[in-house]
Amino acid sequence: SSSATMAETESSPPVGSSQKKSSQSGSSSAFGSTSLLTIAVLVLAWLVGFSSRLFSVLRFESIIHEFDPWFNYRATRQMVENDFYSFLNWFDDSAWYPLGRIVGGTVYPGLMVTSGFLHYVLHSLNITVHIRDVCVFLAPIFSGLTAMATFLLTREIWNQGAGLLAACFIAIVPGYISRSVAGSYDNEGIAIFALMFTYFLWIRSVKTGSVFWAAMGALSYFYMVSAWGGYVFIINLIPLHVFVLLIMGRFSSRVYVAYTTFFSLGLVLSMQIPFVGFQPVKTSEHMAAHGVFVLLQAYGALLYIREYLPLAAFKRLFIVLVTAAAGIVFASVVLLTYLGYVAPWSGRFYSLYDTGYAKIHIPIISSVAEHQPTTWVSFFRDLHILMVAFPAGVWLCFRKLSDECVFVILYAVSASYFASVMVRLMLTLTPIVCVCAAISFSTALQNYLGTPQPIQRVGYESQPSVDNTQTDSKGKSKGNRKRNKQEPAAAAASEEQVVEEVVVKPTKHSVALTVSRILTVLTLIIMLSLFAYHCTWATSTMYSGPSVILESWNHDGSRNILDDFREGYFWLRQNTHPQARVMSWWDYGYQIAGFANRTTLVDNNTWNNSHIAMVGKAMSSNESAAYEIMRSLDVNYVLVIFGGMIGYDGDDINKFLWMVRIAEGEHPKDIREPDYFTPQGEFRVDAGGSKVLHNCLMYKLCYYRFGEVRTDYNLPGGYDRARNVEIGYKNFKLTYLEEAFTSEHWLVRIYKVKEPVNLVKSAKKTRKTKLGSKKREYHPSVKTPSRPRGFIKEKLKVKRGKKPSRKASKKSSGKAGKK
Repeated sequence: SSSATMAETESSPPVGSSQKKSSQSGSSSAFGSTSLLTIAVLVLAWLVGFSSRLFSVLRFESIIHEFDPWFNYRATRQMVENDFYSFLNWFDDSAWYPLGRIVGGTVYPGLMVTSGFLHYVLHSLNITVHIRDVCVFLAPIFSGLTAMATFLLTREIWNQGAGLLAACFIAIVPGYISRSVAGSYDNEGIAIFALMFTYFLWIRSVKTGSVFWAAMGALSYFYMVSAWGGYVFIINLIPLHVFVLLIMGRFSSRVYVAYTTFFSLGLVLSMQIPFVGFQPVKTSEHMAAHGVFVLLQAYGALLYIREYLPLAAFKRLFIVLVTAAAGIVFASVVLLTYLGYVAPWSGRFYSLYDTGYAKIHIPIISSVAEHQPTTWVSFFRDLHILMVAFPAGVWLCFRKLSDECVFVILYAVSASYFASVMVRLMLTLTPIVCVCAAISFSTALQNYLGTPQPIQRVGYESQPSVDNTQTDSKGKSKGNRKRNKQEPAAAAASEEQVVEEVVVKPTKHSVALTVSRILTVLTLIIMLSLFAYHCTWATSTMYSGPSVILESWNHDGSRNILDDFREGYFWLRQNTHPQARVMSWWDYGYQIAGFANRTTLVDNNTWNNSHIAMVGKAMSSNESAAYEIMRSLDVNYVLVIFGGMIGYDGDDINKFLWMVRIAEGEHPKDIREPDYFTPQGEFRVDAGGSKVLHNCLMYKLCYYRFGEVRTDYNLPGGYDRARNVEIGYKNFKLTYLEEAFTSEHWLVRIYKVKEPVNLVKSAKKTRKTKLGSKKREYHPSVKTPSRPRGFIKEKLKVKRGKKPSRKASKKSSGKAGKK
């Protein structure tokens, strides 16, 4: 029996080792299940985000939306059909006639390269896909990558649960879907992924101090620079983060290595983009990054010197050197700006700090709808319940206040300001709102779904003591002190028994607490469900309609498709000369070039304000003055958008005042905005409107023959349904233009510019003669008696005289000789 016992003890492992192995196996299985669940949630978030962006394709067709995406599509097709270097050297002579445009030096090529690379990979796998379909579905594909990057960033800042919530939020939030639906082939579709991934790599490099992660962040920043001009937000926010960490006294070798590596590599790589060039070292928007880099080097040098100096001397040296460094950097930037080596802040950045600057000095920036200030309705429509949870997440970051939480706070504050100034910058606010809201919901769910351990100890401490204790002069309990010293095991056992009793026999307080937790969790689930419903509704109704296709609904719920835009562009493509020049407002330049493949004067690039002002002057002038401008620009056709027939309020009449303001900025002597208003300061198209407005080219081209049309049986002729008034000037004629095409619903109207007449009638009266006043006589011909004899027009009649005799002629000649 003793030998058997010894065998059992030898064969059986120790108790501690078996528990350790079981705990390791349990932790590995838990880790595996957690990883599997994380992957499943991320994949589902990707699929849901991709599917929610396909409403436009399902309702209409696979088509490019809006205006800017059409140029991006043309550029991508040019690169795919040729090669990358041909794309960089492409001179587009069909844009900005007669100037043209160098495309390679005026565009961010990241979007085109990404689409071309995917198209090349698919064709290498023998998957035949048209480049247009790649462009249409590129933004929905990158929405999943954005969700992944947001998950990584939030996990790095908070925890994995918050990261999963953030990924789910950004996959369906309307603030991001507005720029990433299928067909929205714009730079923002891939730029938000690059933005979040760069921030994730930056936070990772700050936490680890690794050169590798900082270098990867620089590569991601390079991709962001190649994709979107919003890279300036990154190169200003990261230096601000480093500067604030220095002020808070959180300088470390990790921060030094991360920022030095990121700035050095990012600066060199960003200058490789032709459109960016030397802007990172010659513009004021990038000077903050340079200043923080110099400051960081100076701070590191001072810390190195501190080891060799006494504390008092080091403090004096620190104050002197920091003040001198800051003064030198500031004076250098001011001097270089004054000498012209560093460009001042551009007008677009000035408009972010002074909301009235653009309207006064650069009206073309204010004329864009997405450059207007953001309303509270837009905030709620694009963020919904996340807007309420967003401040709570910022507050939680304030409580933690780690290095990464400082970055989140700076990102949240700066993005909130810029998003309130400009609607377009709501796109940069949406990711950080999803991150902070995910932190809020994750913390709430974790608190209300966790076990209430601290509260159970209150029941034990409130119980009366059984032992009779005596107190000393200091008021301390001797019995309790003796028991705490001598019987700690008994006290712990009794505490465990009390907790077990509470769990087995719940009190009223614990039941109420459990019910309140359940109700709170259900409320949070309902709020998240409403958020998901709102996101689906907003995506379906507001952000899934292509601008070139309009739809309306009848009383019975049936749908009408208004395809006037493509109808008008197709007419231009089929019925005009390939070299024809079309004049329109700059909003429609990209679409005319993409759909109709015709030469335009201006487009959505808006790089030449003077050229746009010339088109605005032509639209604002009377017909004769506009004809001279159009002849000087070799214009063959004029295209205008008119919504008075169907009530479309985005037509050229509603944009007309911006044409006047832009033209007035370049031609103040010819165009004056007050001339187009009534004496009471009203802009009216009815009978009470300004005479200058009634005689301008835009008014005539939109309302030509409109007075003959009745939009409803109970409305007068010429009733404008977009402005809800009857036009004041009807039944006029066009002298220098003629109507060439009007779409079915009068939305697109195209006019042909008449050629000048070769022989102009003189104002003087014609000279009258007496020739041919008598009736012409007809004589029968001798050769052809059956036919009448011909005659000579205006034949002169000669009177026959007598022939002089020879004697008379001799006498006259003799007299002449004697003389």
